[in-house]
Amino acid sequence: MAEQLHEAVLWDKLDGEDVQCKLCAFHCVIPEGRTGHCRVRKNVAGKLYSLVYDSVCSASVDPIEKKPLFHFQPGCKSFSIATMGCNFQCAFCQNWQISQAPRQRIINGQSADPEMIVQSAIDSGCSSIAYTYTEPTIFMELAADCGRLAHSRGLANVFVSNGYMSRDALELAGDFLDAINVDLKAFTEDFYHEQCQARLEPVLDTLRYIAHHSKIWLEVTTLVIPGLNDSTEELRSIAHFIADELDPSVPWHISRFHPQHERADIPATPIDTLKNAYELGKAAGLHYVYLGNVPGDDCESTYCHQCGQLLIQRTGYRLGDYNLLGGKCFSCGTAMAGVALDRTQI
Repeated sequence: MAEQLHEAVLWDKLDGEDVQCKLCAFHCVIPEGRTGHCRVRKNVAGKLYSLVYDSVCSASVDPIEKKPLFHFQPGCKSFSIATMGCNFQCAFCQNWQISQAPRQRIINGQSADPEMIVQSAIDSGCSSIAYTYTEPTIFMELAADCGRLAHSRGLANVFVSNGYMSRDALELAGDFLDAINVDLKAFTEDFYHEQCQARLEPVLDTLRYIAHHSKIWLEVTTLVIPGLNDSTEELRSIAHFIADELDPSVPWHISRFHPQHERADIPATPIDTLKNAYELGKAAGLHYVYLGNVPGDDCESTYCHQCGQLLIQRTGYRLGDYNLLGGKCFSCGTAMAGVALDRTQI
């Protein structure tokens, strides 16, 4: 497929024909003719271009709960899109076929401009557009144009992200982004360096910024991988970081690992490990803790953190009993944290 060039956002021209990308925490300095760490932003004659603006490799209608976002427009559908590429190289990536393809110089996708994407979302009865499956930061140009148009048509916008954004990117996304689920993959620099080819601290900075300096609704996911990030000490540290440095009302999704990509030799996460993480989250003071990829267990329903009343019953991605009025618990009147929670609102 021939390269499709679209001038990038957030970059500076340096001496000669070098440029510096300011989109993510790598802050790549890119010589002429080369790409950055993500392999989808290229310096052409001293200007930085996106190679994926017009190359949507995946598009589908998903429940918003699949992102996972449990406290943002529950029960609604989200039109989900992705382009190829990622700024991480996670050894356990679930979507490695599309996230890592540009490292083999493969960038495929169907041409879809923002108008087409937004209209498809509307025609599909969706309430939002989700930028997901790969890392949305690396297709910020398309996301921003879609996001602004989506807002003008009454749709919300959500990211599912690794959180490796620059402050400039967060401020840019703040113009159109309504909700985000950030993967906090572990709580050690060693894990991020060895498993993702990245660093932990920029992710923590992103989470702090979103929680305290933006209006973006935030939820956090941790994929628990046996032998890599599943110790009680590490899981407790994640729980306390969310509760103490972000907010106790930030939902924590603890997800079960299944063998994948370069970590196909690691077994699925034991259920007892996930339940231990759940208890650690509650002990840290978190109001909302969920277990993911555990079918048949009542671990994804929302309960009032004050009185224990069932607020939203979930089985898979389907909602059952719904005990909210005005976003508050039927029984005690305590507000459930979130956005557009009542069925009558969405």
